[in-house]
Amino acid sequence: MIIPVILCGGAGSRLWPVSRETHPKPFMRLADGQSLLQKAFMRGAALPGVREVLTVTNLELFFKTKEDFRQISAKGEQAGLPISYVLEPFGRNTAAAVAAAALQVQRTHGDAAVMLILAADHLINDQAAFAAAVAQAQVLAQQGRIVTFGIHPESPETGFGYIQAQGNTVTRFVEKPDFETAKQYLATGGYFWNSGMFCFTAGAILREMAQHCPAILEATQACLKESTAVPVGGGYQVELHAPTFAKVPDDSIDYAVMEKTQAIAMVPCQIGWSDIGSWAAVGELAVADGQGNRVEGHALMHNATGCFVQSAERMVGVVGVSDLIIIDTPDALLVANRNNSQDVKQIYSQLKAQGHESHKLHRTVQRPWGSYTILGEGNGFKIKRIEVKPNAKLSLQMHHHRSEHWIVVSGTAAVQNGDEETMLHTNQSTYIPAGHQHRLHNPGVIDLVMIEVQSGQYLGEDDIVRFSDQYGRV
Repeated sequence: MIIPVILCGGAGSRLWPVSRETHPKPFMRLADGQSLLQKAFMRGAALPGVREVLTVTNLELFFKTKEDFRQISAKGEQAGLPISYVLEPFGRNTAAAVAAAALQVQRTHGDAAVMLILAADHLINDQAAFAAAVAQAQVLAQQGRIVTFGIHPESPETGFGYIQAQGNTVTRFVEKPDFETAKQYLATGGYFWNSGMFCFTAGAILREMAQHCPAILEATQACLKESTAVPVGGGYQVELHAPTFAKVPDDSIDYAVMEKTQAIAMVPCQIGWSDIGSWAAVGELAVADGQGNRVEGHALMHNATGCFVQSAERMVGVVGVSDLIIIDTPDALLVANRNNSQDVKQIYSQLKAQGHESHKLHRTVQRPWGSYTILGEGNGFKIKRIEVKPNAKLSLQMHHHRSEHWIVVSGTAAVQNGDEETMLHTNQSTYIPAGHQHRLHNPGVIDLVMIEVQSGQYLGEDDIVRFSDQYGRV
């Protein structure tokens, strides 16, 4: 058997402003409408011998992950495949994620189960070559080897770590090089990009972690003893116990195990792999015109060459420039030189340091019950469009600093406002004073659409006290 394990997390800071803290890179949609996470799921699920797909992700991203999987898991080869989750309260790097996954796979499938570690935000275009590489890795894994996948380099990239190897034998791991060193690697041969994908049995990786990073393994074991696995469909979900998970040391699986183990092996492969690590890489996915310009969405070009423009809503005019990346979203605009696309993360870091919401949220924010879109805001007011899915229910909550007016645009709203419960229909409204416990429920079979007008001295999203919540957010 083989268990694909998808690691879904990270900020995706190099792909701001589309990637945000609450909408990271794995959830980015490509031109075909599928997210990188969905592609990772289908890639793993399509392999022969898959018993279940296990995903390790942040608790706050759980509902987005489930929704992405729901959209595709009922189709074709994925129909009926058990999907399980390990939910982290916060990030502790990849070593902790792999340890938790391995302990769960050991518990459910035994030491001999082969695990295939996949990143949720990479792209692989050759599924047949990928399946062949995994088949080679399985053979090595069943011999007790810890297998990594090395990508034949196509250019002197400085954004990747490298593996020096001959056949399946690894000589050394190399940190991200400068450009001249990367050129030398390419000319010399025997160097491969480190893909960040791995294959091993549950027993083998736990044995190596016990030898090379015992503190990480022991702390993760202690955390799982305090955590409960809940059956869900044919799989399960484990919400990791936050106080004990906080004690797990923060380290990557590369540093903790891969660069230390004597059991390491590598499968060299050419599978059409990309880590989609910059806007320049995203731009390469689009078709270029005669001047080397690539457009996703709405843009007009005049006397421009080598530019990439992505604009889903507004029309962008590009005149007399070369080698620019222009990414337009409703609340943020990125303009960068294509050769400096790796430095976009510096803008993200500055926004985060300043506490600017655009590092964290989009204008439209997905929630387990639906979504809201900020239509406008100013001194003392904020206007939102709220969509609530059929039979979905917001938490029973209260705000200290703001009051709210709700106007139903379409659908039916069941409203709890203090001690009163009312039903609102199209064109009806209600008022929620600050300090009142309240709850919104869509009892209908179509989406509930409302306009919410907030007023008060403080309108931050953190002004919320939850008393009960069916999504476990209390």
